[in-house]
Amino acid sequence: MLRTEVLAGLVVALALIPEAISFSILAGVDPRVGLFASFTMAVTIAFTGGRPAMISAATGAIALVVAPLVASHGLDHLIGAVVLGGLLQVVLALLGVVRLMRFIPRSVMIGFVNALAILIFTAQVPHLIGVPWLVYPLVAVALAIMVFLPRVTTVVPAPLVAIVLLTAFTVLAHVAVPTVGDEGTLPDSLPTLGLPDIPFTLDTLRVIAPYALGVALVGLMESLMTAKLVDDITDTHSDKTRESWGQGVANIVTGFFGGMGGCAMIGQTMINVKASGARTRLSTFLAGAFLLVLVVVLGDVVAMIPMAALVAVMIIVSVSTFDWHSVAPATLKRMPWGELIVMAVTVAGTLATHNLAVGVVLGVLAAMVVFARRVAHFAEVTSESEGDTRVYRVHGELFFASSNDLVYQFDYNGDPDWVVIDLSRAHIWDASSVAALDAITTKYTQRGKTVEITGLNEASARMHETLAGQLKAGH
Repeated sequence: MLRTEVLAGLVVALALIPEAISFSILAGVDPRVGLFASFTMAVTIAFTGGRPAMISAATGAIALVVAPLVASHGLDHLIGAVVLGGLLQVVLALLGVVRLMRFIPRSVMIGFVNALAILIFTAQVPHLIGVPWLVYPLVAVALAIMVFLPRVTTVVPAPLVAIVLLTAFTVLAHVAVPTVGDEGTLPDSLPTLGLPDIPFTLDTLRVIAPYALGVALVGLMESLMTAKLVDDITDTHSDKTRESWGQGVANIVTGFFGGMGGCAMIGQTMINVKASGARTRLSTFLAGAFLLVLVVVLGDVVAMIPMAALVAVMIIVSVSTFDWHSVAPATLKRMPWGELIVMAVTVAGTLATHNLAVGVVLGVLAAMVVFARRVAHFAEVTSESEGDTRVYRVHGELFFASSNDLVYQFDYNGDPDWVVIDLSRAHIWDASSVAALDAITTKYTQRGKTVEITGLNEASARMHETLAGQLKAGH
């Protein structure tokens, strides 16, 4: 058991190094910022998290959220946004945000993942433009290693093999290509505690707040999605509320140690849980500890890694992140048009704004509209005559979308003096439905006819009794 956890932690640490450096470059910061973030996130979440064996570190999703802030205001504002994002995650966790996750449809989740993959891929394009020609064959070789090596053996992570081989070749052959060292300084010491060098004013808050909210929402979404995945794989239940505030605490700690923030990593978690068989918090803690030791001791070696290798790693990450099944022709034929629209809105919103949080919010709004349109047609009215009485039977859910047309389903002039509206197979959800029933009653009353509303269930009767006659203009 202990051997499994230790080896899993080491393998994850080795696999984290190239990704942490790649995500740092994606965010526009020095490699040490992403490496420190991966160390502090993994070590902190090992104690505070609600899902044992899940790996949290610097991620592409968070890098994409904060990249515009780094470009416009620099590293210190990024650190401020990470700390504030962590505080927001703690607050959201205490407010029960986990319960709201059930309102994020699968189509939005798929759109989120696909948009993330596309953004990671497009972020590699600048590293392939205006570079020495040798970069292209190096990228091709690294891609081939990562595609074909896992078919032979999975003992050593394929990205690590690709990086070692390409680094060895470029160093021994004295090939001049862009390296990690060209992107910024690597750490040669342990991270230190400190505050961001920013003015603590409302103007600063206005700048960092949108990015902090993005860090909080995107981080929670990816972490809770990953936790659910691990729950399914291990047949165990995790504490999602603890995981939510644990992510917040980890981001606060990461910010104060100068890291770029992060969240749960689906890929590294799969290496830890599925490939390595880890099941406890020890593997998560050791992944962070091994990472720091490797980087501080081998910093000079890491600086020699050619960027071509990391670009290839990120291309593989983007390809494996993308849900190809969701765009397969057979899937598209079977999928309801509403689901496809929601997925497309999520992706388009994310790509247009380069903000995953905005894309998710737009996707959820689109899902709400599609759902409202779908269930608006579920309310049905049938009628029959019983002696001198006209009985209308309403079937379905009555809310703002479905109740709008309800008023036009009755024959006010042709009906007898006594009308019964039977709601035993309906449910009143909101004030709009009560207002519609009021309007129907008023139209009959104006014609000297009597309306009796029957069959209300307890909740509907309570709402109708409270609001009936109180919703006219002026009330």
